[in-house]
Amino acid sequence: MKVLGVVLAITGLAFIAGGGFAFYKTNQGAHSLQAFSAAQNVTLSYNEAGQLVDRGETAGAESIMALLTNDWGYSVDKSELNPNDPLVNTASEYMYQMATIAYHTLHGTTTVVLDKDVTVDGKVYTAGTYEFATDGRYWTGFDRTNPIEAAAREQVWTGTAHALIAELGVGSVTASALQLGLGMAGILAGIGFLFMLTGLGLVWVARAETERVKVPVLRPATALA
Repeated sequence: MKVLGVVLAITGLAFIAGGGFAFYKTNQGAHSLQAFSAAQNVTLSYNEAGQLVDRGETAGAESIMALLTNDWGYSVDKSELNPNDPLVNTASEYMYQMATIAYHTLHGTTTVVLDKDVTVDGKVYTAGTYEFATDGRYWTGFDRTNPIEAAAREQVWTGTAHALIAELGVGSVTASALQLGLGMAGILAGIGFLFMLTGLGLVWVARAETERVKVPVLRPATALA
């Protein structure tokens, strides 16, 4: 039992060491992400009441949040949206900023100019200037056989829009992975502590049992007949 206790205690120390290493590496990643966020200096906007606003209006922020939570099904952690720390550096803040870019892209308008008449399947698209409303279309939602929509798609979903959304997506995943890393570090340390406590307990019990066996038992002398 004593040997088993020692083995469990050593195993516990190994788990605790693993948890410490996981925490160290995760903490390094968190510092790096924080530095990257600070360098970019992208912040969310809040009013004096601590409410999210978009272009000064809470209604705009509510529409963006609806896109994020309803259309995209993302579970926002409200504790990560801190008006006292508006820097975008948490998973929910990255996702909200991504939704902000996507919302304005989806609900904007663009001017399309056809230099000449275009005929597609017998339908003539007259040369001229057209104001095209995106109307919630994602990249794949445009009809490329329509010359107006085909041209509008490139103007609406620009390389910049795609790049910003991709970058914010990486930030969100990185922040979530760091949270998982902290959780894993805590689990490893907890398991290690449990193993070590159990091992030390077994050693203590085994030692107490050994001491009990060593103590001689005094018996009363048998009376002579």
